[in-house]
Amino acid sequence: MRSKVIRLFISAVLLTSCHGAFDELYDNPAESIDIREGQLYVDASSWLNWYYLDFNAANRHFAEGGTSSAFVKYAIPTEELSNPQPSTPNPQTGIYTYWYDVFGAGLSNHDFRSFTPTAQQPAPDSWHIAVHRNNVRTNGGAVYETAFTSMKDLPESSAAFADATFTPDKWNELDVWTIQAQMLQGLIGNQGIEVNPVLSSWLRVDIPPVPPTFTLNNHVFIIRFSDNTYAAVQLENYQSPAGIKCCLTINYKYPY
Repeated sequence: MRSKVIRLFISAVLLTSCHGAFDELYDNPAESIDIREGQLYVDASSWLNWYYLDFNAANRHFAEGGTSSAFVKYAIPTEELSNPQPSTPNPQTGIYTYWYDVFGAGLSNHDFRSFTPTAQQPAPDSWHIAVHRNNVRTNGGAVYETAFTSMKDLPESSAAFADATFTPDKWNELDVWTIQAQMLQGLIGNQGIEVNPVLSSWLRVDIPPVPPTFTLNNHVFIIRFSDNTYAAVQLENYQSPAGIKCCLTINYKYPY
């Protein structure tokens, strides 16, 4: 009985530390913070949404008073399709439920349990990157992690990275946590979708310990888009003024 009580207590701590008590169940109004030119802020703490950004819009919005409004929210589809289309050639879009050994070896020990087909993830007509908590994906882009830890130290032109190895987005069904109804049993429903593993490394979440630890990677990342334009981005902070995790302050330069 004592071990069960301890486990339930730890579960409550886990939920609270990740999102604030029950924050993930609702859309919270975005907090406003002071940002400077070449900087973005977005509350990406919700499990339920992707937040899309067009860098051109960000540049325009800053001139009009702020860049946070440049992010556009699109919900993650979770409703089961009654007549899903065959999966060809890529893995099928939907919710992949995995069991994670949260109270033992941690997230690295997991086991697939079920799949629910859903509609494709909606997106705006024009976008460059999208963020969901610590996950990031690109619109047909590829990413290179530099050794620089300051935007000011970057070479003058992206041409300096012409010979670098850029990594495209890759299929992922383990990290975009979306459904948490059975989280206390270690079961989490994840959206199957392509994300960029390099750019997503700017914020790592580790379990154990409980509560989880968040580790910020402050290196500057270079993104090469399909139209051969480039952006430089750097995660400066991952907490809101109120201490909510996955509220991202992002330094950027576009075009670079």
